[in-house]
Amino acid sequence: MKTAALHAESPKADIFLDRELSQLMFNRRVLAQAEDKRIPLLERLRYLCIVSNNLDEFFEVRVASLLAQGALHPDPALTATLERISEECHALVTQQYAILNTEVLPQLRAKGVHLVRHTDRNEAQRAWVKEYFEREVRPLLTPIGLDPAHPFPQVINKSLNFIVSLSGKDAFGRGTAIAIVKAPRVLPRVIQLPEHLSKGGASFCLLSSVIHSHIEDMFTGRDVLAYSQFRVTRDSDLWVDEDEVKNLRQALKGELQGRQFGTSVRLEVAKNCPPELSQFLLDQFNLGPSRLYAVDGPVNLVRLTELIDHVQQPSLRFEPFIAGMPHKTANLDVFDQLRRHDILLHHPFQSFQTVIDFVCVAATDPQVVAIKQTIYRTGMDSALMEALMTAARNGKEVIVIVELMARFDEEANINWADKLEQAGAQVVYGVVGLKTHAKVALVIRREADGLQYYAHLGTGNYHMTTTRLYTDFGLLTANQAMGSDVNEVFIHLTSLTKPHKLNYLWLAPFALQSEIIKAIRNEARIARSGRPGRIIAKINALVDESVIRALYSASHDGVKIDLIVRGACTLRPGVRGLSENIKVRSVIGRFLEHSRIFYFRNDLAHDVHLASADWMTRNLFRRIEVAFPVLDKALKRRVISEGLNPYLKDNSNAWELNADGHYHRHKARGKQSEFSAQRYLMELLGSTDIGNNG
Repeated sequence: MKTAALHAESPKADIFLDRELSQLMFNRRVLAQAEDKRIPLLERLRYLCIVSNNLDEFFEVRVASLLAQGALHPDPALTATLERISEECHALVTQQYAILNTEVLPQLRAKGVHLVRHTDRNEAQRAWVKEYFEREVRPLLTPIGLDPAHPFPQVINKSLNFIVSLSGKDAFGRGTAIAIVKAPRVLPRVIQLPEHLSKGGASFCLLSSVIHSHIEDMFTGRDVLAYSQFRVTRDSDLWVDEDEVKNLRQALKGELQGRQFGTSVRLEVAKNCPPELSQFLLDQFNLGPSRLYAVDGPVNLVRLTELIDHVQQPSLRFEPFIAGMPHKTANLDVFDQLRRHDILLHHPFQSFQTVIDFVCVAATDPQVVAIKQTIYRTGMDSALMEALMTAARNGKEVIVIVELMARFDEEANINWADKLEQAGAQVVYGVVGLKTHAKVALVIRREADGLQYYAHLGTGNYHMTTTRLYTDFGLLTANQAMGSDVNEVFIHLTSLTKPHKLNYLWLAPFALQSEIIKAIRNEARIARSGRPGRIIAKINALVDESVIRALYSASHDGVKIDLIVRGACTLRPGVRGLSENIKVRSVIGRFLEHSRIFYFRNDLAHDVHLASADWMTRNLFRRIEVAFPVLDKALKRRVISEGLNPYLKDNSNAWELNADGHYHRHKARGKQSEFSAQRYLMELLGSTDIGNNG
């Protein structure tokens, strides 16, 4: 049976895995890192915090979207999806707090790091905490007793709050039974006790514990019957009518103020919260019982990253890692180097400083006449943004495409847009309705033979923090045809005209999806002719049905396909007659796997493309994305030998996807030695003068 016919006859559920559950299963793999005894304790705690942050965003965006969709168009299938999500999320949270309470915190205590609750504190510690409460906390607390004049207050998204049940009457003789106390956002959530109170180690307490311990002091003359911390998660996806607004930046500023008070989607309370208080809160937030999460610990584990930052014991962290500086870029003229050869950078194993130097040098080089750059995420503090402002002040043409709708980075990007314009840069916001997700920069330099292009193209953001934590590739090139393509992309984004035919780049939403499918089908054609067909792709997510169907067809035709997909994957591998030639693995390690690499054997041409895009419908059709080829043969070999082969060999941090949608950990067998791709790359490329550009 031909695969195309199989696709047409098979129910969708038979050939595609569930997207939401696939996304949530990624957190299962991260939780496994928190249980891994090979990993230092503070890093295990960090993985627990990462899961909390992932779940926050999942509720703020994905669950919120599904609930809004269901409210508009009730659908039994959607209801069933939300029920499955609820079951999986509750199971994840239960596992997460079990790891925290039975493994991570006890083992930290054994190492001298104490997170002390009120019942664990000795008299001296209690006295210090009480003094801290009176001095730092109580003046900022404003309990609100609920009555007709004091209705239930607005509760900010993900903020720490307390609900208190009171007996008796208030000072005015009224029986107000419920009060709400908001924890001030200006206070640290993790408080370190003085060294002399820390039993020879380091002792900490949570702000929630400090308030718990003294909450009765806030209600003089009343008995506190019960209380609980709580936190509500709200819909945080910004929405503006881009067809109606005249100034997107101003419209977003208004929307950002309202993000904190979106529709409620999840309620977290302490495990010992009385049922009547939980129900009262559910009623206030208009939530059903399945949206309640009673947790055995602090309601916001993300805040425990503050504890990680405070602890000074190096043995509890990963060993420090210093990124390598490619020896061919050190202390040399970057433009002269690029005229001689392209430079390939593999972050975080190699320093992002080379890219910063590229833009900084261009900002002050008198021969540079223009700099163009896209910005998706860059952070609140950015040397690159400062360099672009310097270039504008130096009279160069500076054009910056700032994506204002980069989720959760909107405020930072708005601030940079304001500063860039004040410095004299031309700032535009891409294309209405399409996020500009491409990572490209272009320097135009006047030289003896005319204007010359120098470009940087990458798989990751121009963000200094993430370049130290995410794996990404970047290419610096003076290839004039490639530079011309990059310039065409900028002209397209600023003028909104249809881009000219590009020499090398695959540009979404116009050609990226069709070029990917064309390359897949080419491998299938080669395989049908009896020659080896081979595809390897490393991406963050695979959910686009058109690409998956093309991969199924190629598998049926005999193409050997390896997919390294960190997160959500709805392709079902290893199904006889459909995908028996496809393997899917996910690698979860010290660094977040973020690079996108597309490899097609193509009769030994070994085509390699790097990209900003995952194989998701939104990336292929609703974003401005760029995939670019690696043309230099030596650099092409580097991408394969660093970005693909080690990850296929990994038996330390790799998980393999089964046909039923579950993952199993890939471990060394028999006499095999344990191999970690990230550890290998740290040793290969880390420290000075180790990087090799071919």
